[in-house]
Amino acid sequence: MNNSPDASSRPVPPRRVFVIIPCYREEPAVVERTVRPLVEAGYSVVLVDDGSPSPLTLPHLPVTILRHEINRGQGAALQTGGDYARSQGAQAVIHFDADGQHEAAAIPRALRCQQESGAQVILGSRFLRPEDCQAIPRRRRLLLKVARWVNGLLTGLWLTDAHNGFRLLTPQALETLRLQEDRMAHATEILLQIHRNHLSFQELPVHVTYPEYARKKGQRAWAALEILTDLFWERWL
Repeated sequence: MNNSPDASSRPVPPRRVFVIIPCYREEPAVVERTVRPLVEAGYSVVLVDDGSPSPLTLPHLPVTILRHEINRGQGAALQTGGDYARSQGAQAVIHFDADGQHEAAAIPRALRCQQESGAQVILGSRFLRPEDCQAIPRRRRLLLKVARWVNGLLTGLWLTDAHNGFRLLTPQALETLRLQEDRMAHATEILLQIHRNHLSFQELPVHVTYPEYARKKGQRAWAALEILTDLFWERWL
């Protein structure tokens, strides 16, 4: 009988944790503030410049920058970053926003959650702790509650949060999830594919901040109609 610990129970070395960050017309100073704690923690940071008019450069930080020649959308950027991470032997992939909304401290908690639960996907949630929920602007909070019901009806996955950009994917999930929705509808498409492919998942409490920079770049409410239209065509036609 082999009593050696299972490889899946061993901590993932930071360099094997690939943090995928889609970028489009981001201010380099904001991206640098977002990326620096990730680099200092030893993670492999992959920025996907999604066709910005001025190519993103961070010459003072050891990061990988991939570039789309044209703007394809966040879903396409995540797929490009995920394909690269797979080619580099990633043991865990983190989806992370470029605008300072996510906390680097959530990554080790997500890694621990994955190892303890054995889940193939860890999904961030702003609604598991009162303090995280209260940090969401009131109008956005109401929209997210509606989006949660829409997501549940469309995907069969009933979660406490919707369209949260913080995720952890194991290599198995990374290989299984193939995003076809290039733009914002990818957030719901991921849930649909998790359900269809019977991937195990766990929600993780995360704190999301909403700095003025992020609010100015944030998705407007009317974009939800476009998301629903895209998903309708993908789901039923």
